[in-house]
Amino acid sequence: MGYVKYETKSAVAVVTIDREKALNALNAEVLDDLKATFEGIDTETVRCVIVTGAGEKSFVAGADIAAMSGMDAQGGEAFGKKGNDIFRMIETFPLPVIAAVNGFALGGGCELAMSCDFRICAEQAIFGQPEVGLGITPGFGGTQRLARLVGPGMAKQLIYTAKNIKAAEALRIGLVNAVYPAEELMAAAEKLAGQIAANAPVAVRACKKAINEGLEQPMEEAIVTEEKLFGSCFATEDQKTGMQAFLEKKKGVSFQNR
Repeated sequence: MGYVKYETKSAVAVVTIDREKALNALNAEVLDDLKATFEGIDTETVRCVIVTGAGEKSFVAGADIAAMSGMDAQGGEAFGKKGNDIFRMIETFPLPVIAAVNGFALGGGCELAMSCDFRICAEQAIFGQPEVGLGITPGFGGTQRLARLVGPGMAKQLIYTAKNIKAAEALRIGLVNAVYPAEELMAAAEKLAGQIAANAPVAVRACKKAINEGLEQPMEEAIVTEEKLFGSCFATEDQKTGMQAFLEKKKGVSFQNR
């Protein structure tokens, strides 16, 4: 892909937004490449995905302002739908997706990170939704996911003020899970992804589905969703392997994605 690099390390895939000269800003071509990359991931051999940005300065600095500046209302809405469709695909992707935020994550970059299952970041990372300073709203899910992650009050403050925050503040409000020195970020992301990949993949996918769907349901419906997914695991070889190993006190279980 022209603007997205893809590599696999054992059962972990690394997706890198690679438009470094533009601080990895999102235009239509980048979004198309990102979509195609995720559509091409082999979910039978890959068990966890890491998303990051090329270079040392930026994860994704935002949507491409030059590309947006000439849009009318119809074009803006279409561009918003394009980004939302792709980010929703990432959010509901069957495998866990970790955002390794190595620098600026502003506007569309923050929204991309929020579409991942969780975020870890470098100490120099900067987060924000600066859109109102440009005369627009967040357009790729920022008004929705930020409020769900950090609460409506904090989300409104960040969005209304267009204020950027540093990594330590992002950790304090729960936007990220952990902060690392820049040189340790990818190693930490790969270690975390490896820990996830070592567990029963069918069960991990079921957990993601249960959490994501349950957050959009009343508790009475959410627990039924969990019950069904819980039950479905008992039809897998991984459940038999995992429980037998526990009973026999075996370590280093190898799950077969079935």
